[in-house]
Amino acid sequence: MTMAQANLRSADFDRHFRFSDPVGLSPELLMLRDQVRRFVETEVVPHGEAWEAAGKIPREVFLRMGELGFLGMRHAEADGGTAMGPLASVVFAEELGRSSFGGFTSSVLVHTDMSSPHISISGDAAQKARYLPDIIAGRRICAVAVTEPWAGSDVAGLRTTARRDGDHWIINGAKMFITNGVYGDIFIVAARTDPSSKGSRGISLFIVEKDTPGFSVARKLDKHGWLCSDTAELAFEDMRVPAENLLGQENRGFYAIMNTFQNERLCIGGICAGESAKAIELTLDYVRTRTAFGGTLWNLQATRQTLAQLVAKAGAARALTYQTAAQEQAGLDTSREVSMIKALAPEVLHEVVHGCLQLHGGTGYMRGTPIERMARDARILMIGGGATEVMHEEIAKRI
Repeated sequence: MTMAQANLRSADFDRHFRFSDPVGLSPELLMLRDQVRRFVETEVVPHGEAWEAAGKIPREVFLRMGELGFLGMRHAEADGGTAMGPLASVVFAEELGRSSFGGFTSSVLVHTDMSSPHISISGDAAQKARYLPDIIAGRRICAVAVTEPWAGSDVAGLRTTARRDGDHWIINGAKMFITNGVYGDIFIVAARTDPSSKGSRGISLFIVEKDTPGFSVARKLDKHGWLCSDTAELAFEDMRVPAENLLGQENRGFYAIMNTFQNERLCIGGICAGESAKAIELTLDYVRTRTAFGGTLWNLQATRQTLAQLVAKAGAARALTYQTAAQEQAGLDTSREVSMIKALAPEVLHEVVHGCLQLHGGTGYMRGTPIERMARDARILMIGGGATEVMHEEIAKRI
């Protein structure tokens, strides 16, 4: 390597801190990473602040992602997708996480990996033909409605009911904290179809279109973070859903939800990897230029050692995520490992963003700086998709 090449690589590192790619990623996945990275840098980062202020991501963004093939990676080729599997989801989530706009990342991944896969996994041919083309193209936005005011991580405690009435189901109840709930079009709704069954039994899933009579957005929720992602409380009042919109087997919805939770938690590992790397990159740029005590902050041993420890922890959580995704792709049971990721990665991210904010000093506390936004956005990842405490219990069951 020439001195000029070495200087170029050093300059590139100063601008972009990234962990090296895991060994064994296919050329297709490396190409995907490059494509998503360019999309994020050119079509998300320049507009993210405006989306935060508006509390909404423009429809055109989903349409553009559909054109690029980003919205169909978890759907079969026969249905218009590319069936790239869990490793693609982690690569995708990591690069979206690097955008520094957690609301954008969450809205997209709810659409691609946490709601629409229910149709691919459990849907019949007619349901797939009716809904997946628009979902994969970004023409219609998908959401999943499981959480309720009285049932979050405790899915078995949900109270929304569905009663069969001829060729319809009548659904009554409410859902809370639903991502894409305000501007979404298609909802995967969990409801109790057998009131005599307790706990996880007697729950079914339904495909519900937003214009269904009896469906309403009770309110748009004002959140601590993820400001560009729309989040809603939904209400169902004698909502009549056609019988053919039952998704999968009646009374087996709980198990379908748990299956998709696995992928959601894997994606969260990818999100945490991308957001951690971006926070470290921003902080490296800052401490290498911010002067104090006769030099830059980078010249202080405490700064270097703090960042080194954060890099090590973030790298370990990322490695566990990619290892688990590879095992999942190989068909192995990763229930314990996915719970480990969900318990570990958001906690590490929380430490990273707050450690990085501390090194930014007062600047990091100011609205309008990426690190301040990232610190707010990171907090929800220890709650959504299964709280850390719940994940600890899931791990304990398997050791």
